[in-house]
Amino acid sequence: MTLIDSSPPRLTLGAPADVWIGLGSNLQEPERQVKTAIDELDALPETRLRAASRLYRTAPVGPPGQPDYINAAAWLETRLAPQALLAELHRIELAHGRRRDGTRWGPRILDLDILVYGDARIDEPGLTIPHPEMARRAFVLVPLADVAPPDLAVPGVGILGELLERCERDGVEPFDAASS
Repeated sequence: MTLIDSSPPRLTLGAPADVWIGLGSNLQEPERQVKTAIDELDALPETRLRAASRLYRTAPVGPPGQPDYINAAAWLETRLAPQALLAELHRIELAHGRRRDGTRWGPRILDLDILVYGDARIDEPGLTIPHPEMARRAFVLVPLADVAPPDLAVPGVGILGELLERCERDGVEPFDAASS
């Protein structure tokens, strides 16, 4: 797949695409929020969950005083077009109580991001793929490495294994529910 054109978005594609989703939560039982969202991703139309990473406890990015996050990544195979998939992710977030008020990097009940969608490069209002900040964020790359091959080419960004080698991993630890 190449850069998406400006024609009206299609809801589904003929051939399935491999897609990687980043998940995060630091409010209202974050572990439950992320685990439930993974199940909901598997239930999306025209979509199959291929794998989910383990959960990670991560230090928050953004305003101080936030609780730690629980982050994960999921590998999907989907026929949903990028905009249709994004709409489904927003629907899941809303069902969990997420309200979009324009706050950047603040606490979240649930955050679902399309990290990589096949070999697509998309830059349009409301949707940028690959995710623009992923190469600098260990809380994205570490879980992603659990479910994606190290030679995954992140379009226009680089190879996952190389990105991970260059990224500082402080503040990203496997989550152990028994010790929390």
